[in-house]
Amino acid sequence: MIRLIVGLGNPGRQYEKTRHNAGFLFLDGLACDLGCSWSNEAKFQGLFAEGSVASNKVLLLKPDTFMNRSGQSVGKLARYFKLQPEEVLVVHDELDFNPGVVKLKKGGGHAGHNGLRDIIDHLGSNDFYRLRVGIGRPSAGKAVADFVLSMPSMAEWDLLVSALDLGRSYVGQMVAGDMAVVMNKLNSSVP
Repeated sequence: MIRLIVGLGNPGRQYEKTRHNAGFLFLDGLACDLGCSWSNEAKFQGLFAEGSVASNKVLLLKPDTFMNRSGQSVGKLARYFKLQPEEVLVVHDELDFNPGVVKLKKGGGHAGHNGLRDIIDHLGSNDFYRLRVGIGRPSAGKAVADFVLSMPSMAEWDLLVSALDLGRSYVGQMVAGDMAVVMNKLNSSVP
């Protein structure tokens, strides 16, 4: 059962529609779907909301710490609510998937993603779920940092939005704990 959904991204208008903010974009849509409103919670170092999915309470968090320090925020909230790592779902951008692809997994390494690395450090575990939203890789010679912090083309944006919508359509099942079913459906789908 998922009790906390974290969206990774960077605060600030200049980052709003960048590839690296896929997690924030996911949570903005989910908060809208659930009728939640965000509050700035200094004790969690982030924007926080509470909602209900099929009568299950769910917490939403957008860390305000910038991507590389996301774990500070996630760790504080997880300790405050006494959450186990397997009750946490982290939504993040994924270089290894093309735009339009969204997949779910549990555990694993950080694959160079500094937001995930910091969350693993602060939770003391990698045993949380990840909803990985494809953004593709930069063309040869372009720096990864520049790529993830830039806005996608209109065609890529449309694919990103479709992936976010698809991921949100499974939130009810994820919150209910039907992770194997969701993994089976998402991980075998082709955009």
